[in-house]
Amino acid sequence: MSRSGEFCPRCGDPIERDPEVSLPEGSDVRDPDSVLCDACYFEEFDLVDAPEQVQVRVCARCGAVHKGNRWVDVGAEDYTDVAVEAVSEALGVHVDAEDVSWQVAPEQVDETTIRMHTQFSGVIRGTPVTEEVVVPVKIARETCKRCGRIAGGAFESVVQVRADERTPTSEEIERAREIAEAYVAEREATGDRNAFITETAEVAEGLNMKISTNQMGQGIAKQIVEELGGTFSDSERLISEDDDGNKLYRVTYAVRLPRYRPGEIIDPEDGDGPVLVRSVQGNLKGTRLASGEHYEASFEDEAAPDARRLGERTDGVETTLVAVEDAHAVQVLDPETYETKSVPRPAYLDTEADAVPVLKSRAGLHVLPEAGDDRERGEGGDSER
Repeated sequence: MSRSGEFCPRCGDPIERDPEVSLPEGSDVRDPDSVLCDACYFEEFDLVDAPEQVQVRVCARCGAVHKGNRWVDVGAEDYTDVAVEAVSEALGVHVDAEDVSWQVAPEQVDETTIRMHTQFSGVIRGTPVTEEVVVPVKIARETCKRCGRIAGGAFESVVQVRADERTPTSEEIERAREIAEAYVAEREATGDRNAFITETAEVAEGLNMKISTNQMGQGIAKQIVEELGGTFSDSERLISEDDDGNKLYRVTYAVRLPRYRPGEIIDPEDGDGPVLVRSVQGNLKGTRLASGEHYEASFEDEAAPDARRLGERTDGVETTLVAVEDAHAVQVLDPETYETKSVPRPAYLDTEADAVPVLKSRAGLHVLPEAGDDRERGEGGDSER
């Protein structure tokens, strides 16, 4: 140490400085504390500036945490990590401190209070300094804006799921619901807190879903149609105006599922026999039961082709294949009368089989494809199911 020729303005003692120790880079020499001797400087020195308490705002319904001016989904089972982050943001370390390090030990006092025991160390004027600070963190449970909107029944669009000339099946309703929930979950995963379903209700005609935004409603309707087939239309209704005079609309997206479903057996009554429906996405596609040939019909003007419903694939029963007559006919036992009947021989029929599935309907007795038979996909390798 050597004397600098300066005297401490507070105690009057001569100031001794290590010539190899300089003021930290960026220090303001006009800072009155910079001219104090070490004894006076450290007498009132605080390494850490800590608040008396830190508050963390948490949504009691969804667990989101309020940060800055918005709510953020953190996916935490407890809020210890959130409390540590909040404390680290609230603490201030002396600007002249160098080589600063710190550690924290959280103490759960009760459900809404976490006591943070922090220890800081650093170097000031070449002297190692350590300081311990205890900061209580209070968990304030509130309701975020999103949960408030859900609780208040807010929604901007409605998705209605119906079917053409029939009622949607329970499987179709459940799948439509799953599609909507998956779409919302995907948007939530990207941080979109405006994505939610306010209400889902089964009605006599199908399914109604109240959706948070118009964009979400449109996206859900589009995905239902892409998977289950059919079409959707939209209609809007003026509900109010915002503070700036902009008109606010509520949009209804009406999903209309196809008249026929995969697995149904219909008769287009065009003279070529019944058809097993395989797909209703885009055009109606199926397999002719009399020949095994591919069948396809367009939905002209969004309407399905006229046809009689004969049953479903699951209505088929096993019966004995008695004999192969020729390239166009085989003999099977009638599953009701046990009489031998001559029926058309479709291309997918396995002539070596002992038993085959058949459907008896108003159109007669027809051999059905075996479940999973690739040949029922028809011409061109069409694999839609």
